[in-house]
Amino acid sequence: MTLRARIGILTVRGMNYHPTMRLAQAAEQRGCGIVAVHPYTVWPAFRKGLPVLSGNSSVQGLDAVLPRQGAEIKDASLPLISHFELMGVPVLNTRRAIERARHKFYTLQTLAAQGLPVAETIFATAPEGVADALQHFGAAGAVVKPVSGRQGSGICRMQAGIRLPSQLQAELDQGRGLLVQQFIAPQGRQDLRVLVLGDQVAAAMALRPAANDFRANFHLGGQARAIAPEPAIADLAVRAAQSMGLEIAGVDIINNAAGNAYVNEVNYAPGFRALEAATGQDIAAAIIAHVLTFVPHGRSSGFLQVSR
Repeated sequence: MTLRARIGILTVRGMNYHPTMRLAQAAEQRGCGIVAVHPYTVWPAFRKGLPVLSGNSSVQGLDAVLPRQGAEIKDASLPLISHFELMGVPVLNTRRAIERARHKFYTLQTLAAQGLPVAETIFATAPEGVADALQHFGAAGAVVKPVSGRQGSGICRMQAGIRLPSQLQAELDQGRGLLVQQFIAPQGRQDLRVLVLGDQVAAAMALRPAANDFRANFHLGGQARAIAPEPAIADLAVRAAQSMGLEIAGVDIINNAAGNAYVNEVNYAPGFRALEAATGQDIAAAIIAHVLTFVPHGRSSGFLQVSR
């Protein structure tokens, strides 16, 4: 008898949040159940030397887990992710890959170590470091960004001699550091978002910044259109995802006016509202289909134990 597979979505935003809602719809269409796993109501534990979970009992019998906290993920969520892995539950993406992807400079280090092209970037941990970096980049200025963030939040273009905005100063004060990255002018630039599932490109779009903004982000008013990426771009996106150890990845690539491609960011829990709107593709269904390739055929695993 075929049993209904159950997929856990690790989230703090609930089932009405767009990506979670769409994934739940896609899972239901495939005959699967979706369980919202809130990392602050389920707690990893050991009983008699065995990994178990305490708290919310609805997480029993999950066949796979899909972490979807994105850039907002906190350190406290990581042990839960690795606990699912320890218990034998397929997790897409793994804790180790998430740790690389949630920190933008760790991402660049990982990509560069594999010989992939990244923009010139300086990681600064003090105001003096930011000032030196801005001097290095000269009159064109640079893009200053926090090590993590979503939807373009906290990213600004700066020139030498300009005072750091309070939001970015707080990143230094709290010991997180800042990335100071070469500015690539929007004129003649092409910003691409490529969704990679496993070793395949599932969909891609080009983003155009809103007027008077350099950030090509849909949530900041940017315009999106579907594209069929050139083979070299598709290969670069897949290599970037694989170098990060990600099964599901949103790879952001910038082509400058000279046609040189740089991997800018790699997201482990990419949003896909704009991608679905631009391409007309059912991205949620593609993600669920990929997750199900990791689920034992025809049965629920029943891997989880829950201790109250």
